[in-house]
Amino acid sequence: MRTQLKLTRDGDAFIVRLTPRQVAAMYEALSCLRERDYGDTELTLLVGSGREAVDALVERLAGRRTESCDFRLTMEELHMVHSALCAAPALFVERGGLFAEEPFNIRLGFYRENFYALAHAVLQAVAEA
Repeated sequence: MRTQLKLTRDGDAFIVRLTPRQVAAMYEALSCLRERDYGDTELTLLVGSGREAVDALVERLAGRRTESCDFRLTMEELHMVHSALCAAPALFVERGGLFAEEPFNIRLGFYRENFYALAHAVLQAVAEA
């Protein structure tokens, strides 16, 4: 998966061109957290926003894409994406403290390294915008 991103400021938001795989990774990370039936308090701790904001972003990212497309994302939404990419792998740590690689790959369709690389790319792109 390509992990480089370029953000362009647009007022108080950012425009970012995302590949279909990048959109899918962001969607899977957020939807995985949403599936856990967390309340607003837990979601706010995990991604900085409550269920309503998470649900709205998940809806925007939903759907199969075949081509890259532009998204207008607020700083709050970028924070949600970044945090979800970092938090989702923690949901697959087993009782003994080991990461459950196979269940993660099956559920999310990506390797953990892809999530971390994309989260890092989001951080770098914001810093450069």
